[in-house]
This record gives sequence, structure tokens and C-alpha cells, in this order.
Amino acid sequence: MVNLTINGQAVTAPEGSTILKAAESAGIHIPHLCYLEGFNEIGACRVCCVEVEGERAMVPACINTVAEGMKVYTNSPRARTTRRVNVELILSQHDCKCATCVRSGNCRLQTLANDLGILTVPYEQDLPSEKGRLWTTTFPLYRDYTKCIKCMRCLQICDKMQTLSVWDLAGTGSRTHIDVSHNRVIKESDCSLCGQCITHCPVGALRERDDTQRLFDALADPDTVTVVQIAPAVRASWGESLGLEAEKATVNRLAAVLRQMGVDYVLDTSFSADLTILEESAELLRRLQKGELDRWPMFTSCCPGWVRFLKSQYPEFTPQLSTAKSPQQMLGAIIKNYFAAQKGLDPHKICSVSIMPCLAKKAECELPTMRTEAGPDVDLALTTREIDRMIRAEKIDPARLPESEFDSPLDSFSGAGVIFGATGGVMEAALRTAHFLVTGRNPEPDAFRAVRGQEGIREFTFSLGQASLRCAVVSGLGNARRLLEEIKAGRAHFDFVEVMACPGGCVGGGGQPIPEEDRELAGVRGSALYALDETRPLRFSHENSQITQLYKDYLGSPGSEQAEHLLHTDHFGWDMPGRAAVN
Repeated sequence: MVNLTINGQAVTAPEGSTILKAAESAGIHIPHLCYLEGFNEIGACRVCCVEVEGERAMVPACINTVAEGMKVYTNSPRARTTRRVNVELILSQHDCKCATCVRSGNCRLQTLANDLGILTVPYEQDLPSEKGRLWTTTFPLYRDYTKCIKCMRCLQICDKMQTLSVWDLAGTGSRTHIDVSHNRVIKESDCSLCGQCITHCPVGALRERDDTQRLFDALADPDTVTVVQIAPAVRASWGESLGLEAEKATVNRLAAVLRQMGVDYVLDTSFSADLTILEESAELLRRLQKGELDRWPMFTSCCPGWVRFLKSQYPEFTPQLSTAKSPQQMLGAIIKNYFAAQKGLDPHKICSVSIMPCLAKKAECELPTMRTEAGPDVDLALTTREIDRMIRAEKIDPARLPESEFDSPLDSFSGAGVIFGATGGVMEAALRTAHFLVTGRNPEPDAFRAVRGQEGIREFTFSLGQASLRCAVVSGLGNARRLLEEIKAGRAHFDFVEVMACPGGCVGGGGQPIPEEDRELAGVRGSALYALDETRPLRFSHENSQITQLYKDYLGSPGSEQAEHLLHTDHFGWDMPGRAAVN
């Protein structure tokens, strides 16, 4: 251990600790922008510079380690002046139109400037040229070059966490900037649309394509029937940026908010998560019986970011993807076919909307394979952040609204459907039902809880009757790459693998609210979903009576011709760009 003082306070820190970490352990906050523990520790922004007694130059706290007897001053006149100048220099190359920025009020740079009392910038503004501002308006991921502060967080997250390296440095000297790698445009890249670059950007340089006006337009059209579904992971996060206490931010209160906006019907994607389990479990057992998994496993297909990754990086594994549509798309297909018939609605007048924790869902619902004769399964996918912005725009106070129920006959769901939003949730839900399908009896609801956890790769073997099922759960695309390489090399073999593109699963999705500080909330949100599962009277997807009725009335049975038509997809029916450029 090392003994030092920070602002006159005695501090003890492990040898090798940075000054920043030592200060944090003592409750002393040192402002910073570029630093991201484990990924971006490069001292690029210099905002964290502190004064160290005996040192001539100011010292970046994020990359310098503590020493015995060191005396550190984080807010000395010299430190404050240095921090102020560094922030002013950053602001001179940043478009400061905060009033029209999606991150206004939740921007690290804005907060820093306000805290430092910066009212004017004494340096000449130096923004990218008009050419540098050009970016496609149709791609789900949007970048504003004029707001980028070159902190490198997006580059490092994409490279080190997701191993896609979509971003890279371009230009030289003072014109060095971050751009799409390999001199590509974004829509021609192999971007998975995981959105992790957005959630880790400290400013508004990266955001999702804003589709809120499209929903406002649909709500204003008297001839349009709006049907909105809410993803399981959204219920654990939608209230965060609105300042709602957890007990107030229930999914039924969000349903009430949507009805207040004018939405005609509100459904829970947890219903179709149960439906997905019936189709996916039946497919898994069918593939096992046919020997189709002797070499390579069946992979889950619920996460479109993972599907995009696999198709661009490991196309040889595409046949191993479950053909089951994601819960978003399944519910969309059911809405425009079965639900429309039940309610006497013209499916072509339905605007099917999903609220998702994910950017990739915007691209998924636009795929040519995600439609039926009734039209696209889902017309519009909004992130959690977008629906929160709409709530603020409408000046709705959710806490004052009574909870509202979902619309029948699609309002029943199990705890197994709810946990889809957490890493391992799809696997656990599927195993509960697969056990029943093989043995004819339910397991204990928590028999497969071993799949839970935040580790990037988790491996298990479970008994299903007389057979053993080798399983793996993966979150984060870098971990997915590592596992796929092991499978390709023959060093690992599994029957069933769940993959989520975002660390922690959908609860950590790229469309979720962004904390003001660097806090990874996937674990907290996931725990909330598991708590909901444990309190649900219904915990098995196959015991959802409305799912049973849906099969009886409309679908027939899992894997039937009708189920295949509505609920399954062709992964070869569309192409991912960019593979040749990066491999």
C-alpha cells in the first residue's frame, strides 16, 4: 500500500493505483472526460490534470500512479486554471449549440463548463468543414462531427469491447479526427448497431436516428391505429432519466403514459418472448433429434446486433442461427394478423411501434424478411431514450398517473418472458420449457439460475431427460468472437448458445438512458428483471394460457406451417455490407 495526501487528506491506495482511482477511493472527485476504466486510459483530454508537489508540469491523474509521500492538489489555483484552459480549448472545437443537442442537460462537457463558470470561449472557433458534417440521415446511428471532442472513447469501446473497429483516426496534425474506419461510409460498414459507442460518448457527437416525430405524426392521424409494444428491458430503465423512483417506474405506468399520449393499444413484448420460447425450444429439440447440432450449436436470434455481427464476421455460422424471429418481430406479425382480426382492424391502417433498448431494432424492423402480407411486422422502433424525450415533450408527469393494464387478448406473460432482457434470460427461459417438452414435467423455476451472471462467457451442462445439453451464454461481441473462434477451432463444443451484443444483455443496450457518470447499470437493471420473475405467479412460457389459446385458434402448434410463415425468418434473405473490407 502507498501513503499519500490529496488536498491535505491522508489517503492509502494500492501500489500501482492511478491518482484518479486513489482520489475516488477517498471520495475526492477529479473531473475527467476521456477516461473510461479498462478501455480508454490515454490522458487525451487533460481535464483531470492535478498539481503534484515537486513536479514542474501538471499531471494527468488518469494515467499517473501514486507514490509514497506524494502530495496532490486537485483544486489548487494552478489546477483550476489548467482545467479551465483545457476545457476552453475543447469548447473551441465543439459546436456549442446546446439548446438543440440531444444530450443537453446530460452532457459531461456542458456540466464541466458550467461548473468551471465558463461563460465565453476566448479562442477562435475551429469546427470541421461543411463536408465533414455530411452523414446519412437514414442509418439508425447518427454522428455529428462538429460535436466530437476526440476523446477516443467510441473508438476504444468498439475496438476493445466489441472487436469491430468501426471507428478509427483520420487526417493528420490539427485536422486529426475520428471517422469510420477503412475510408468507408457508415452504411457500408460492418457496424452491428450495438450502440455502445453512443452510451459511452460523453457529449452529443453520437446518437440514435430520431424517429419520435414519426410516432407523433401517427398519433395525430385519425385514420391510423397505433399499437405500441414495450420490451422487457425497458421496464427496468425508462424512469431513470425522468427522475422516477423505481417503484413508480413500472411498466404499467409507462402503459398509462402511452395512453395519455393517444396510443390506441399497448402490449408487452414479454408476451411474444413467451411465444419465442415455444418456437425456439421446439426448434432446438428438432435440430438435436436430427443430429444437426453434432458439429456446431444452435445460436439464439433474439438480438439483431448479434445477428448482424455473425453475418458480417462469421457468415459460415449463419445456418446455425435459430430461424425464430425476435420477440419484437413476432409480436409485430401477430399484431397485424391475429390481433387485427380479433379487434376488427384493417392491418394496413395499423402503425406497429416498439419501444426497445436497442438501435439494432431500428434496422431489424426494416429488413425485407420481417414482413407478411399485412405489411412490415413493425413499422417503427424507438429507443428508451426516444420515448423518454417524448414524455418530456408532452409534459406528462408519470408519477401522477394511475397504472394501466395491457390490452387483451395479448396481455398475459410469464416471468420467463420478462428475463429476456438480461444476459442468460433467453437461455434460462428456453431451458425451463425444453425440460418440460422432454420430460413432461416442469423443473423447479430456478433450476437453471446458474446461467445468470455478468461474466462475458459462461458455460454449462444441463440434463434434459436422458440427454445432456451443453450450453453457453455470451454477452458483448468481443466475447462472442472469442467463443466462435474456439468453436471453429474445435476446442469447444456446445448444443445451444445465447449471445447478446451488449454487455449484460438488453438491459445494457445502446438505446438505454445514459447515466451522468460512468456507471454500468446492466447488472442493476438485470437484477430488477429477475426480481420481477420471482414474484410472477406464472414463471413458465408454456403455461401462458393466452399463448396456448393463440396456438389453438390461429397458429396450430410450434413449428407448424402457419407458425413458420409468421414467426420465422430467412437469415439469408438479406446481406451485411463490409465484410471484405475488414477481413
